Parts: sequence; structure tokens; C-alpha cells
Amino acid sequence: MKLSALNLRQRDGVTCGPTVAVVAGALLDSGDGAELSDPAWFAAEQARVHAEVNRVWPRRLGTTPLGMARALTAHSAASGVRYRWRLFRGRRDTLSDVRQAVNEGRPVAMLIGRFIPRHWVLIVEVNWVHWQCYEPSSGEVRSVSADAVRRARLTGLGYPRPFAFVVPKASTRSATT
Repeated sequence: MKLSALNLRQRDGVTCGPTVAVVAGALLDSGDGAELSDPAWFAAEQARVHAEVNRVWPRRLGTTPLGMARALTAHSAASGVRYRWRLFRGRRDTLSDVRQAVNEGRPVAMLIGRFIPRHWVLIVEVNWVHWQCYEPSSGEVRSVSADAVRRARLTGLGYPRPFAFVVPKASTRSATT
């Protein structure tokens, strides 16, 4: 699926998380991919996911890491994979669980910000040097260096610092054993 050609943009200033969850769901479940090209369905699905993952948390404050993990798990449960969130560990973070998950065809959500967490993006492709990230406010897939992630010096995604990742539990376990 060529994400950048679809121009999938978040519907408002607080739905980056639901937009990332909908796109991740389409990547995880090929049955959802065909509907992405329908703007009305895409906007409605963002609203549905936003309401579903933020039942207690105020929607105007965005999507929590736990809410994102629940949303991604809902799309990957059929394959037996559950997602969990984890904090970014700074320069000592090897990010091996992130790389492994994406290389296995499981996108990883990354929560970024400057001083506080503000924005969700979706890591859709990785190699040792560059990562491809779907950025929902622009609808573009942008390249960032793995080193920039580790050093909290991201460019092109709106904010420089990763705060958290939402990764599959299975990939996390196998990456540490």
C-alpha cells in the first residue's frame, strides 16, 4: 500500500492518534485498506476510534499510549499479537524491538513532542540508517534517521523528541531473549 499517494490526513488538531491507529489497522488487516481511499469513511473511522480509545480521557487532550495500544491490539488480535506501550529510553535505547516489529510487517506508533508528548506518527518501514514514518497532519511518509530518533533530534515530523513507542508484545519478548 502506497500511503503517501493516498494523502491520508487527520481530520482535526487532536486526531493524530486515531488517524495513526486507522492507518496501522489498514496495514495490519488488508481488509481495511480498500476503504482508506474513501474520505468520508476515513474521517468517520477517525471519529469512531477516537471515541473508542478515549472513553475516560478527554478527547481534546489526544490519545494516551494505553489507548493507542488498545487500538492497535484490536486490529492485530486475529493474528494473536497484542500491542503494549513503552517509554523511550534515550540514547541507550537500541530500538531493536521497534525495528524487529516493523520488519515483521507490524507498524509501530511513536509518540513525539518537544517538552511534553504531543503528536503520534507511525513507523512503517525501517533499515539501519533510515526509518519511514507516516505523519498524519500532512498525510505524508517522511524519512528520519535512526540516529535522530536515538538522539531526540527528529526533523520533518513536527517535534524533535520521542517519548513512547507502541510495539507488539511478541516482538518485544523475542527481542530481549
